[in-house]
Amino acid sequence: MHKVIVLDDLAQEGLDLLAAAEGIEYEICTGLKGDDLRNRLMEFDGAICRSGVKLMPDILEGNSRLKAVVRAGVGTDNIDKPAATRAGIVVMNTPAGNTLSTAEQAITLMMGLSRNLAPAYQSLCEGRWDRKKYMGTQVAGKTLGVIGLGRIGLAVVARALALEMKILGYDPFMSKERAQELGIELVETVDEMLPEVDYVTVHTPLTNETRNLIDMPQLEKMKTGVRLINCARGGIYNEAAMVEGLKSGKIAGVALDVYEEEPCTDSPLFGMPGVVCTPHLGASTEEAQTQVAVEAVGLLTDFLTTGTIRHAVNVAPLDPKTLESLRGYLDVAYRLGMFMAGVQSGAKSCRLIYRGKITESDTKVLTAAFSAGLLQQALSAEVNLVNAEMMLQERGIALATESRSDMGAFSSSMTAEITTDQTTHRATGTVFGQSMPRLVALDGYRMEAYLDGCLLIFTHEDVPGIIGGVGTICGQHGVNIGQMAVGRAEEQPRGHAIGILNLDAEPSSEALEDIRQMAAISSAKVIQLPQAGDLPSWLQG
Repeated sequence: MHKVIVLDDLAQEGLDLLAAAEGIEYEICTGLKGDDLRNRLMEFDGAICRSGVKLMPDILEGNSRLKAVVRAGVGTDNIDKPAATRAGIVVMNTPAGNTLSTAEQAITLMMGLSRNLAPAYQSLCEGRWDRKKYMGTQVAGKTLGVIGLGRIGLAVVARALALEMKILGYDPFMSKERAQELGIELVETVDEMLPEVDYVTVHTPLTNETRNLIDMPQLEKMKTGVRLINCARGGIYNEAAMVEGLKSGKIAGVALDVYEEEPCTDSPLFGMPGVVCTPHLGASTEEAQTQVAVEAVGLLTDFLTTGTIRHAVNVAPLDPKTLESLRGYLDVAYRLGMFMAGVQSGAKSCRLIYRGKITESDTKVLTAAFSAGLLQQALSAEVNLVNAEMMLQERGIALATESRSDMGAFSSSMTAEITTDQTTHRATGTVFGQSMPRLVALDGYRMEAYLDGCLLIFTHEDVPGIIGGVGTICGQHGVNIGQMAVGRAEEQPRGHAIGILNLDAEPSSEALEDIRQMAAISSAKVIQLPQAGDLPSWLQG
């Protein structure tokens, strides 16, 4: 039974789905902070939150049970992604649920600025009838600059086009052809649009690149009388610059729904002429709250019951179809990582080469699976698809990948190359059938060895009697041999060779030493891998 904790208020429709989900039990625990929050999270497999709770490093560190956190909303600023990743926790959000509500809020604020709705209403409340004082401007025929052309940005564009506005857009990931189809004139930089726009709206995350994206230097490039709207994230507009722009008359209006620090009840902008502000209401519609709750519950229950990863912000997505089609190679990648860790310790760098049909799939998850296997026995913390690559990087191990569409000897294969200060080892794995992981090459020796259980690996001269001698020693020490594979260097007889035996039990140190003492054997070691069909928790389902 998977346990889920709901950390913030969630629409009843979402709670109803949690209650109906098979294999899931949940608790609602809102308002948790500090040690109470940290300790409670250690009792659950998954968590759902909104913006109220803060999941920072001190809360997530050392949590070995929590597998996923879903934010019922778009922004994940209240979740420390590096800390979650390090703890192996998938962080997902619900990007579609509040798209229309937030887009409508941006359009509402733009219209409110244009027609002075807030001060005009306030004048009536104060007993004044000031028609001339609140002369507005129409938006039809004006130019709107949209920074960020994701779901919400494009929803704003569609509505602005219906209002007969001209659209200039900036998004480094949109092609000019696609922008033209959508009625957007795409610009290459934000600065390029600034002299042309009458309104600016931003729909980007808050990052180092977007913080203070509109500041005094940008205001100097704009038309006098420009109006600025922000329903994305506080901090994208520099607040002090907005104040100065309003005072100088450069800016005709500022409309904010978001703030750098929330809740925000004190800002120099509040009360200034030409300002309309709301308390983060972008997603505050009944429809949006229901949609993000339902979507959040679906994401978490799918992950916990099937391993499906969608809308993750710290790991590659893994849908059921991909998981099923790659399960065999995920198993190979994981076992190959564990195998290479046993072959040689002290890795400085890794290179993974994907070949054949497998290159048509998302090899990022295979890379993560290999990394998890490579580190599995080296760390006390659990290593999984989420945190493996980060842990490699933190240990200074460089990781590179390469894809080749040609098939070679197999329809699909992956090769791992590990480099240390002294040497480089190289191993190739593939899948026989649907779920039989095999080692098919090691350091230039071709073979067919099972990648499971206890492996005895020994290098030797290719002379008669080696396999018989090793078998005899194993028999003398009560160790049964399950499978055997032998590979020659370049298929040349009487040269060097390698043998791999799958043993039913790990040989004693005395047995291993007897094998090493055989005249033709140059090295021998044992590597322990999971038994056949024994999958890590993140690959089950």
